[in-house]
This record gives sequence, C-alpha cells and structure tokens, in this order.
Amino acid sequence: MSGHSKWATIKHKKAATDARRGKIFTKVIRELTIATRTGGADPVTNPRLRTAILTAKAENMPNDNIERAIQRGAGTLEGETLDEVTFEGYGPGGVGVLVQVVTNNRNRIVSEIRHMFSKNGGNMAETGAVGWMFHRKGDIVVPKEQADEDKILSIVLDAGAEDLRDDGSFWEVTTPPEAMEKVREALTAAGITPSSAEVAWVPQNHVKLTGVQAQQMLRMIETLEDHDDVQHVYANFDIDEKEIQAAMAG
Repeated sequence: MSGHSKWATIKHKKAATDARRGKIFTKVIRELTIATRTGGADPVTNPRLRTAILTAKAENMPNDNIERAIQRGAGTLEGETLDEVTFEGYGPGGVGVLVQVVTNNRNRIVSEIRHMFSKNGGNMAETGAVGWMFHRKGDIVVPKEQADEDKILSIVLDAGAEDLRDDGSFWEVTTPPEAMEKVREALTAAGITPSSAEVAWVPQNHVKLTGVQAQQMLRMIETLEDHDDVQHVYANFDIDEKEIQAAMAG
C-alpha cells in the first residue's frame, strides 16, 4: 500500500471529529470550486467535480454548501480568487513528496511550504524532479474486516481494477483513473465500504523508512496536511503500520 494511504486511513480513525470536520469542509469546498472552474459545473461531464461531490456528501456536508461552492467555481457567485499549485520536494531518506495546494496568496504559500519541508528534514525541489516517481491512478483503500481476498478480488477485477495489494489491516485497490468510480460503486453495491477512494498520484516505487527518519517523515506529512491551503499530499514512503500507529499514539 502507498505509505500515505496507510497513514491517512489510520489518522482518519483517530481524528477528533469536530475539529477535523471544520478543516475538511474548507478543503472540500475549495476542491468543489476548483473542480468546477477547471471542468465545468455539470458532474455528469466533469469526473473531478463528481468525485468532489461524493467526498462532500461522505463528510455530511450540507447541500447548500456544495451548491454555493459550485456556483463560485462557475462564476455565478462571488468568491475569493484561488490558484491551484503543485509543489515537489524530498523528505527524509530521499522520499518523493507532491503537495497540491489551493491558495489565495501564491507568494505566501511558497515560503510556508519551503519552511515546512526544511523544518522536517526535507527540501523543496524544481518542478519535474519528483513528479516522474508517481502516476495518476484510482486509489481505493478497504479495511480488511470488510471482505476477504477472494471476495474483494472478484468484485474489483470484474469492475475494471488493475491490482489488489495486501498491506496489513487494509486492501489497496488500484484502477485506471476513469474506472475508479465504477470500482467504488461495485464495492458499495456488494456492501463493502472503502475508507477512502480518490484519483490520486500513486507512487511507482517506495522508500522504506524506520526509526528517526520515519518519525520525521510522519511529522512532515502531518504538518503539511494541517495547513489550510494544502489539499493533498502524496509521498512514496513505506513505513510499518505499527510504527505509524505508535507515532499517532504519541
């Protein structure tokens, strides 16, 4: 499993609901707005918007909030001017990191992201230095208690998935980007609820981290994700699940 998928799933389980929901709502609203601005206001023809709406509903966001965000993206409702930017960098041990940002102040966010990298044993990189380590895929994570291997494998392959990986407490399903929704719908129809499902930047290989470097990497990811302007963080680290859980407990 992608190290970040594992981290995100464990963190999701342990997060404080009220505090988390306020931050999640801000990020989802921005994603709805940007998705609409770049691909149009019709979710039937805009898969990014369709996924953002599903994410919003999964977080129990009121329909009025969803509609207002879409209207801002379509330009029928006034709102702040937002830019979408992707930063690349390296974490401890040479881990590749992609940081997707939606911001109203590009100059400010550049210095803040650079500081978060350097403070946690990493450094910013030029555009293209890290991106080649990832490919765009549907990434669906399912807790193992939801289904055994034979059941989940038959469902996802029939629906168009490329791969199923076993990683500790989770199954990770990889799909072509255009097949992600179909695979998620097939799982849901079978009574299986994924803990996360998105079109993401999935690492082509992983860097194994332990000890101090692992802890530095997890602090970096958490610091980046906690920033209000950061929408997604993708990294190609591989850290044992027990070590991630210990960091969360600490």
